[in-house]
Amino acid sequence: MNNLLTRSLTGILFVAILVGAICFSPTSFIALFALITGLTMWEFSTLVNDHAGAQVNRLINSVAGVYLFVCIAGYCADLVPPKAFIPYLVTLVYLPVSELYLRHSDPLKNWGYAFASQLYVALNLSMLSVLAFQYDPMSNQTVFQPALPLALFVFLWTNDTGAYCGGSLLHRRFPAKLFERVSPKKSWVGSLSGGLLCLLAGYLFSLFCPGLLSLPQWLGMALVVCVFGTWGDLVESLLKRQLGVKDSGTLLPGHGGMLDRFDSSLLAIPAVVIYLYTIQAF
Repeated sequence: MNNLLTRSLTGILFVAILVGAICFSPTSFIALFALITGLTMWEFSTLVNDHAGAQVNRLINSVAGVYLFVCIAGYCADLVPPKAFIPYLVTLVYLPVSELYLRHSDPLKNWGYAFASQLYVALNLSMLSVLAFQYDPMSNQTVFQPALPLALFVFLWTNDTGAYCGGSLLHRRFPAKLFERVSPKKSWVGSLSGGLLCLLAGYLFSLFCPGLLSLPQWLGMALVVCVFGTWGDLVESLLKRQLGVKDSGTLLPGHGGMLDRFDSSLLAIPAVVIYLYTIQAF
């Protein structure tokens, strides 16, 4: 009971902070997700250092990830020029060159995990700014549009909720597993339940934000989030299984670490960006 209460309170606070920061202002959006990027990068580096025998420089790796997020946000908001990315490129050069002098036992492993975290965590989270800052032809300028990043997270949460409820209620009648090798508890019926709830959420967004996307486009985005969010969850489960850990961290009581909370979004965010650019092109 105590664990359930802790998990519930943490979840409510987590959702309140996330929704508040996204909707309040572009400054709060950038500040919160820059912090989330830094904490997630630090957690990833700690995981591979403690459980994979790597020696990734956590500070430099995490600061670089935060800088990438802030730069992409500033660039998407038309606030910084392309040359602002130069310090980040310097970091990408420094990470492999530094291994020449540090004399670590497995420099290739350090490079691999450092660059993997830049792509898997920092770059994917940075793509949120592509969704949040949109060009407005009416005013001929880029404006902050919180509806798309907010919808993405709402779809992720409804997918998780639908999958949990559907799986819990129907798994005895429909026991087929979704991906038993990686996540034994996930079932097809749970995944389908999450998808249906996502579609309902997409329909509701079409009612409240009709000018942003059409109903078919909202429903398409909901399905993209459902599929790639599920894959993102499975990918992080594979990572933890490979490293032999149950949770990625302990920062969020009852929920594990930052990777545990944002695993689904790490693949859903770039997938939604690809989806939206594709429908705009055609």
